[in-house]
Amino acid sequence: MSHNIEELKRQFLEYLEIEKGSSVKTVENYGHYLTRFFAFIKAKNVKDINPESVREFRLWLNRQSTGNNRATGKTLSKKTQNYYLIALRVFLKFLAKRDISAMPADKIELAKIQERSLDLISKADLSRLLDAPKGSDVKSLRDKAILELLFSTGLRVSELCSLTSDLDLSVDEFSIRGKGGKVRVVFISDDAKKAVRAYLKARKDMSEFLFVQVSSPRSDLGPNSKKQKSLGPTSDFDAKALTRRSIERIVKQYATIAGISKKVTPHVIRHSFATDLLSNGADIRSVQMMLGHANISTTQVYTHVTDKQLLEVHKKFHGK
Repeated sequence: MSHNIEELKRQFLEYLEIEKGSSVKTVENYGHYLTRFFAFIKAKNVKDINPESVREFRLWLNRQSTGNNRATGKTLSKKTQNYYLIALRVFLKFLAKRDISAMPADKIELAKIQERSLDLISKADLSRLLDAPKGSDVKSLRDKAILELLFSTGLRVSELCSLTSDLDLSVDEFSIRGKGGKVRVVFISDDAKKAVRAYLKARKDMSEFLFVQVSSPRSDLGPNSKKQKSLGPTSDFDAKALTRRSIERIVKQYATIAGISKKVTPHVIRHSFATDLLSNGADIRSVQMMLGHANISTTQVYTHVTDKQLLEVHKKFHGK
């Protein structure tokens, strides 16, 4: 029986969206990867997906350069190449579930990539970063609350953007809906609660979002600044929520103020959250749950913090 490849792709993407609960971005990406693969092998039906056509596609993919790398001769990274292969494997597993005869998904092996390295900042740098927002104006109080909450909870920046101003600060935990629509519990420290309370008390708007756009203090811009007028008052009823990009800029701004030379992003603070827990004795399963990782292998990248203990053992027992 011949199966039309485009119709199966459409059914697969609908399956990801409805049954698997994948994000819109994930569905778009999988559609892009499969479309490019099918176009390359000129696929008409499932039988066109075979070890030879996959091998030829991998060879072609490995020789592709990105728009930014054509001048330097650099090709697509192994990690990017693997995205295509992962999408194809998931598609083949979908076909197997539908009892459609196709190439087995386990026949596709991913390219080996270098072990992921983490962007980390020292405890001293982190401390300076958290202390960088000064002042009692709404913007400074908001930014202080953002930094404290990121480190206290380990939230992804998209999760932070989704928080509302009715966050219950009478308890030490709250639920958050993360990747794939999965809900998990995160924990908020006393320092973070104190910072959020101070920020909420200073706010004059009625927006439902926790972190919103506010005007900069007059001292930052000067009394005759046109920019200040364009920002609008802090008492806007419908103050707009901060975007992911806005929060990334805020973190970068205070990293510069704190004198940190390394690139600091909200995700770097998330890394610091995880490594702080592990270095203080937390088990990896608990850290996995707090980070909202679907697979333990994603969390295991943080176990490098145990290298410190291994070094201490080496010094104590070796070469005596």
